[in-house]
Amino acid sequence: MSVYEVHKDNFLISTDKAKLQLGVIHQYLSEESYWAKNIPIEIVEKSISNSIAFGVYDKNEQVGFCRVISDLSTFAYLADVFVLENSRGNGLSKWLMEVVLEHPDLQGLRRWVLATEDAHGLYAQYGFVPLEKPQNFMNIRLANPYA
Repeated sequence: MSVYEVHKDNFLISTDKAKLQLGVIHQYLSEESYWAKNIPIEIVEKSISNSIAFGVYDKNEQVGFCRVISDLSTFAYLADVFVLENSRGNGLSKWLMEVVLEHPDLQGLRRWVLATEDAHGLYAQYGFVPLEKPQNFMNIRLANPYA
């Protein structure tokens, strides 16, 4: 898969994993996120290596991130979406969603899914809706796996 990059003003969104600043990503996920508290850095590295990772950069500083887990044919799961607090208010989360959904390798998928506690309004702007038949979905979830 080739590197996908989009520029806007001083900002860059890139799928180039060599540009990712693992320390920034790990710090946010392990210390600030509600979904991955205490996640080990090795798990973050493995998750990135097995996903399409999108870094958001202000000049050369990473200020946001997300990843997509997909078979590139029928299904995608959007995960670990964040923009650092000091970079919020610039429309970066909306732009990130646009870039992710426009990625050429993620077109024509039958289903996209995500989980969120607090960003329903953002995702609804891009077509995400609550599950039509949540009773059809099942999951295995470990409570506090990184404790």
